[in-house]
Amino acid sequence: MNIKFFASVISLLFSISFFSLAQVGTKSNEKKITSFQEGPQRVAIDELNKKVILAVPPFVDITKLKPSISVSEGATLLPASDTEQDFSKPFNYTVIAFDGSKVVYTVIVSKMNTLPEGVSVKVGMPSEMTKTSANGIQKPISLVFNASKFTSQSQDFNGKLIKVRAFERIIYVSQPADSTQQILNIYIPEEYFNGGNINGFNAETAPIFFPNKVGGYMPAQPATFVSSPQRGGGMGGQPSNAVAMALSKGYIVASAGARGRINKNERGEFIGKAPAGIVDLKAAVRYLKFNDKWMAGNANKIISNGTSAGGAMSTLLGATGNHPDYEPYLNALSAANASDDIFAVSAYCPIINLENADMAYEWQLNRIHSFTFRGKTGELSAESINVSDDLKAIFPKYLNSLQLMDKVGKKLTLDDQGNGNFKELVKSYLVASAQKALDVGIDLSKNNSFEIKNGKVFSVDFDTYMIYLERMKTPPAFDALDNKSFENNLFGTIEIDNQHFTEYSFKNHKDSNPTMSDNQVVKMMNPMRYVGDKKAKTAQNWWVRHGAKDRDTGFAVPVILATTLQNKGFKVDFALPWDKPHSGDYDLDELFNWMDGICKK
Repeated sequence: MNIKFFASVISLLFSISFFSLAQVGTKSNEKKITSFQEGPQRVAIDELNKKVILAVPPFVDITKLKPSISVSEGATLLPASDTEQDFSKPFNYTVIAFDGSKVVYTVIVSKMNTLPEGVSVKVGMPSEMTKTSANGIQKPISLVFNASKFTSQSQDFNGKLIKVRAFERIIYVSQPADSTQQILNIYIPEEYFNGGNINGFNAETAPIFFPNKVGGYMPAQPATFVSSPQRGGGMGGQPSNAVAMALSKGYIVASAGARGRINKNERGEFIGKAPAGIVDLKAAVRYLKFNDKWMAGNANKIISNGTSAGGAMSTLLGATGNHPDYEPYLNALSAANASDDIFAVSAYCPIINLENADMAYEWQLNRIHSFTFRGKTGELSAESINVSDDLKAIFPKYLNSLQLMDKVGKKLTLDDQGNGNFKELVKSYLVASAQKALDVGIDLSKNNSFEIKNGKVFSVDFDTYMIYLERMKTPPAFDALDNKSFENNLFGTIEIDNQHFTEYSFKNHKDSNPTMSDNQVVKMMNPMRYVGDKKAKTAQNWWVRHGAKDRDTGFAVPVILATTLQNKGFKVDFALPWDKPHSGDYDLDELFNWMDGICKK
C-alpha cells in the first residue's frame, strides 16, 4: 500500500471529523427564533431583548393565532410551531438547543394603531407603483395589505349615513403589466373597526362584494364608493348604487380594475388582449384571499358582479376557479400565492360563448331583417340574409351536442328548422317574465305577443315577440366578416390587432389578410368550456339576469348557461326581467336578498 496515500486518507478523515464536531458544537449552543410568520406578515425579531412584536389589523382575533416559527438547526420549540395560541397577553416560547440549554422569547401582539408606547414595528406596505433599482431591474411590489393606509369616506344612502375606510389604488400583483389598471379599491364599513354588526355580519363574517366595471371588453378602472371613474352612459347603462347598497347591508366591497382589448399603453408597451382581463380579476381575487387574515371580511365568500362584458368576466370568475390554464399568466404577473375560486356569481346580460353566439343570434332573429346598430338603421342585404340563414341552420347541431336536460330529465333538442323543446324552454322564461310584470300591475294589453286570460299569461308567439324586440346587430353579430367587431379586437395579439375566432367567419371572411385566434385563448374567454371541468372549482351559487328587451346577444346564450349549471348541480336563479334592455343592477333589492340568503346559511 502506498504509505503517502494512506497518510493522506487518514488526514482527510481527521479533518472531516474535526469539522463535523465543530459543526455539532455550534449547533448544540445555538437557540434562536430565526423567523416568525403569521399569515402573510413576517415580523422583525428583537434578538437583543428576546422579543417578537407583531401588529395585526384591528379585527383579527388575537386569541386564536397559529404562527409559523422557525428555530436554529437542531433546536426545538415549546410550544410547537403552527399551534393555536392566545396572544391577548404576552406569550412566551422556549427554544431548547441541542445541548439542552434554553432561552425564552416573549411575543407581544397588538392591534394596528394601538402599539404600546415606545414600541415600533415594520409592517409590509404595498408600494404605489413598481420600484426600479439603479440597474433597471424591477423590484417586486409587496402584496401584504396595509390596514393603516386609508382615507375616511362617507355619503348618505337611503336615509342612512354610510361611513367607510377606503383603501384605494392598491396594486394587486407583484409585477404589474399596467399599474394604471391593475389596481384594487377596498371599502370597509367603519362599524367593523369598533366591534359592530351590520345586517347580521361582523368583521370576521362579512361577505365580499366584488363588482367590476368592464364594458365592451375595454380596460376598466375599479368602482368607487363616493364617485365612479366611469360614470355616465355606456354598455353598462347608468351608474348603479350597488356599491353603496352593499356597504349599507354590511358587505365589504372590493372592486378591481383590469386590462382589456387595448393592447398597448401610452408608452407603446404590450399590456393586454384576451385573456388579460380575466387573468387580472383572478389575480385580484388571489390578493384578497392571500390577505384574508389581515382584512375585514370573509374571503371564502366573494360574490362577483358585472354587466355585459363585465357580466362575462363575472361568469368566467365563477366558472374557472383555480383552473391551471390561467396559471402561466398569473405567474408572469407574480400574483399572490392563493386560490382564485369564488363563492357566488351575479351576472347581468353576460356576453359569453362567443364562438357560438353568432349562431344563437340568428336562430332567434333570422326573420327580422330591419336593424338599428350603433346609430345606423337599415335593412339586411341579400348577402347578409344568406349569412343569417347559414348561421341559423348550424345552431341546432351545436345545441343538440350539449346534451342538455330539462327539469324532469328530458333531453332538450332542436330540429333542423330550429324548433323543439329547447325553444319552448326559452319561451317559458318569456312567459314567466310577462307574468311577473302583469302581477305587479304593468299593462301588457298593447303587446300582442302573449296569450293572456283572466290575469294569467299562457303562451308567447316567438316570431311576433321578435318583431317587438327588434334586431340590433347584423350577421355575424360577433365575429364580423370584415374583422372589425369589438370581439375581433379582443382576440388580437401584440402584432395583429383584430382576429377571427369562429370557423364560419374565418372561412367566409371579407378582410384582406385573415388570421384565426389561438383556440386556447378563445377557450379561456368562454365559461361554457369550464363548467363541469374537474380541474376547475366552479362557484356553487349563480344569479343570472338577461333583460327581456335585450338585443345584444340571443336569449339562448344565457339560457344555455343557466341550464348547463343546473344540470351540473349548481344553484341557479335565472330570469329574463320584463322590458329590461342591455343593462344591469336594476333589481338591487332582489339581488341582495338573494345574496343574504346564500351567505347566512
